[in-house]
Amino acid sequence: MLGYNGKILRVDLSSGRMNVEEYGERFYRQYFGGRGFNAYVQMKEVPAKVDPLSPENKLTISLGPLTGIPASGSGRSSVGAKNPLTGGYGEGDVGGFMGAELKHAGFDAIIVEGRADKPVYLWIHDGEFELRDAAALWGQNTLEAQEMIRAELGDNRIRTAMIGPAGENMVRYACVINDLKHAAGRCGMGAVMGSKNLKAIAVRGKGGPELADAKLIGEYARWFGKNFMELAGGMYDLGTSGGVPNLDATGGLPTRNFQTGTFEYFANISGEGMKNTILIDRENCYACVLRCKRVVKVDDPYTVNPLYGGPEYETVGALGSCVGVGDVKAVAKANELCNAYSLDTIATGTVIAFAMECYEKGLLTKADTDGLELRFGNAEAMLAMVEKIARREGIGELMAEGSARAAKQIGRGAEEFAMHVKGQELPMHEPRIKQGLGVGYSVSPTGADHVHNIHDTTMRPGPGMDRLYSWGIQVEPLAFNDIGPEKMTYFTHAVNWASLQNCLGMCIFIPWGQDRIVDLVKATTGWNTNLFELMQVGERMNTLCRAINVRDGFTAKDDTLPKRFFQQIGDPKPTTDPLDPKEWNDAKQFYYAAMGWTPEGVPTRVKLQALGLGWVADELGV
Repeated sequence: MLGYNGKILRVDLSSGRMNVEEYGERFYRQYFGGRGFNAYVQMKEVPAKVDPLSPENKLTISLGPLTGIPASGSGRSSVGAKNPLTGGYGEGDVGGFMGAELKHAGFDAIIVEGRADKPVYLWIHDGEFELRDAAALWGQNTLEAQEMIRAELGDNRIRTAMIGPAGENMVRYACVINDLKHAAGRCGMGAVMGSKNLKAIAVRGKGGPELADAKLIGEYARWFGKNFMELAGGMYDLGTSGGVPNLDATGGLPTRNFQTGTFEYFANISGEGMKNTILIDRENCYACVLRCKRVVKVDDPYTVNPLYGGPEYETVGALGSCVGVGDVKAVAKANELCNAYSLDTIATGTVIAFAMECYEKGLLTKADTDGLELRFGNAEAMLAMVEKIARREGIGELMAEGSARAAKQIGRGAEEFAMHVKGQELPMHEPRIKQGLGVGYSVSPTGADHVHNIHDTTMRPGPGMDRLYSWGIQVEPLAFNDIGPEKMTYFTHAVNWASLQNCLGMCIFIPWGQDRIVDLVKATTGWNTNLFELMQVGERMNTLCRAINVRDGFTAKDDTLPKRFFQQIGDPKPTTDPLDPKEWNDAKQFYYAAMGWTPEGVPTRVKLQALGLGWVADELGV
């Protein structure tokens, strides 16, 4: 094969046995990589309703065909396992350098199963692999652990995927951190890693698979290098936080636990605010010229180490406006702590915002919060909560379980303040502004997610609309709050495309366009593929993820949203409307039907067979 190594490393931590499995071209073309490999393993090898933190769960680190090619955006990989927050399908996608390094070391994926008796780390280098003792690493933050691994192995260019104390303590939304600043943030993959006593995966590779047309890939890479400022210069200049002012202006900036959509200190935490105060550099992922990653430094009143990078938009939303903190230095410190401890910044901020609302509504008192004045805007309390959650100390023990479980324990109506879907906390996008995205939150296989979703703001004249025609959709631009049949037709195709991107190993911020993506897959693999086949890959994976959840007992009733989004937002803007329950349910049912699922959201045998998933129909008994 071209573009792939054709090798997957299987690691049984219980026995210490490791072996390399080889799969043929048909398997790779069917499941592709990234999300595809993750979902295949979860459906094929992980029993239904297994405890995500038990040895029976399996952790996969999966690359796509485009991971590691010499072109911008190719640094992404995917971490998969049953989700400790939801009990269903789980996946965290991440950029940086680790994925490309693993591809160059000779593997397309790693399957980790069982549980080690004592802490270990996995060392992979140029086709070789071994488990090493990690007793000295256990309890260390990610920076200290990475330095110790590189010193032990004698190579400062080793790439790492690791957990800090939050992962070791199995905080349900702990994440996997690559090279200190790139997070496989969602779905609690760090908790799964911690449950297996696996501290880190260290990788060094100097090879890699042959490419079908390296010349064309090089031409495309040079084209983007010459034109990236025109195509995506805003991302270079201000990063993902560049859109904060526009979100605030439209009422779409989640504030004080989604009670409002405007924040009086929005300018402080925006990309411009960061640029003018604490930004000292911009960094890139593997082979990428865009350099959208922030690097910040703070000396007073907090010390923030630039080695931990800097906050992205989701972080300034979750640990800024959502908790009412308008001090960008405090947000940067919280980001550093989350990267050091291996915490998902989205869930961490949303859980703290939940706790703050419970405190302000009298459901929690100082006796419950270890004396913390847990009010919106209290930056010191927010930072203290990050520490407590990571270490499961005091109030952190409860909040480490996530807002859904914490709300059940608190009771007295606390569930209304828990902003989650299926147990996973919402990202920083307001469903009362982007109502199609709200439908996407509800039907997402992982619980609320903003990446394998739509952003209704793309349905405006320009490139966002142009691609609809190649999908066979003839519609005019639609309002953000429209969730009628035309919007949901677009939604169905768009989430399948997004699912494909989680299989490819290509960053969504690089505006290659659909035709160039097809060309890049051809140039990498040599396959005579086309847009139709790639869209079917995305549909196949969305359907397979749905099947996993159906087997685990999820139904259409679980595809819901917090009540808050069916109510008027505080301080509404003209663009803000609550979701209408009937319109939202009709939109959900339209999506099920368009995907070939029953009204209960169960994939039919015909649809599964048409997607080459007949074996899944047998598993589901449909």
